[in-house]
Amino acid sequence: MDLESVKRNLEKKEGTEIALSIKSMPSQVYDSLILYGLHIDLAEPGRLICSMKVPPRLLNTAKSLHGGAMASLVDLVGAAAIATVGPPSTGVAVEISVSYLDAAFVDDLSTKQIIGRGS
Repeated sequence: MDLESVKRNLEKKEGTEIALSIKSMPSQVYDSLILYGLHIDLAEPGRLICSMKVPPRLLNTAKSLHGGAMASLVDLVGAAAIATVGPPSTGVAVEISVSYLDAAFVDDLSTKQIIGRGS
């Protein structure tokens, strides 16, 4: 792909149909887009186990779960795991590390344990 094609693919210009549709979205739509369909299998202080079938809306161009969507899930659920220990256990992720061991495809069931305790 040439550089101009890459640029056009990433930039969303004012006045285009996609730009108008994005501007009309409610605030915090991103969290809902990522989390819709997530099931909490176990919640304990500082620990969550959750599962989710991979939905088509979170696929990349290779038709597998987008790495950015997975990193967002880790961030959002990690924050929720921290909140399970109660105040003042809140905060912002300073660093997130995600290791992608294999691809996940539509309707694959993924179960993850998130530990919300840091130093």
